[in-house]
Amino acid sequence: MRAKIKFSELGRRMLKWIPNALTLCNSLCGFAAILCSFRAFETRLGGGGCLGAGADMKWFFVAAFLIFCAMIFDAMDGLAARLLNAASLHGIQMDSLSDMVTFGVAPAVLVVMVTESLYNWHAAHPVFVYACSAIYLGGAALRLATYNVAAMNNDGKKNPNWFSGMPSPGAAAALCVVIFVMPGFRDFFKAYPLILPVYAGLLGILMVSGIPYLHAGRFLMSVKRNPRRLILLVLVILAAAVFRYNGVAAVVTLYVLSGPVTGIYNLLSRKGTSGA
Repeated sequence: MRAKIKFSELGRRMLKWIPNALTLCNSLCGFAAILCSFRAFETRLGGGGCLGAGADMKWFFVAAFLIFCAMIFDAMDGLAARLLNAASLHGIQMDSLSDMVTFGVAPAVLVVMVTESLYNWHAAHPVFVYACSAIYLGGAALRLATYNVAAMNNDGKKNPNWFSGMPSPGAAAALCVVIFVMPGFRDFFKAYPLILPVYAGLLGILMVSGIPYLHAGRFLMSVKRNPRRLILLVLVILAAAVFRYNGVAAVVTLYVLSGPVTGIYNLLSRKGTSGA
């Protein structure tokens, strides 16, 4: 009987490590994405030319795909923590540290490596790219720190269905889909060295802006109870299945734009109420 009790206690302890294991997988995906970014750049240097459709582009694509895989682990660790009642301050800190690697450092490195591979820089151009990437990285760090403080203080004043500012996984996804659709827009390769860093900087600002963004995880959990959300989810899946990477890019871009649109709507609504 004692052996069974001890085994049961050991089993419960092991189950509570499942969320941490998933979080660790998240960080490992981010680390692998960074390595792939450097690998792509080294391949380009070995070829002696700018980015094309060969092995260099493949490695950048793999890096972006790994960041998307990390998003799955990020969603799963939170779900596992709730199902197993294994939420803890240790888990919160570990989750944010992993997110910083995967959704902060890895996308910033990816932007720098892709941009340098696409263009023969002028003297001032690296400073511009580094500055934009630094804005993104700083925005991710501030966003995750703010989220940690709110989680530890158990701030009940905030609506759990909405984020204040763009979540870091959403910002990382927005940069990754740009990499996914690049092969279909070869005529714009010369514009990417300007578009990609600027976009990264804007995403960094959105992360600390306080603009409301829908909590995708809670949205998915409530799909069964809300027919409208179920229809929307089906449409998103169909878009991804039919249009593949372009469909995913469209969905992610709509999510990026949803924040400013929601913020403007809320602002106008408040003004209309106060005016009445």
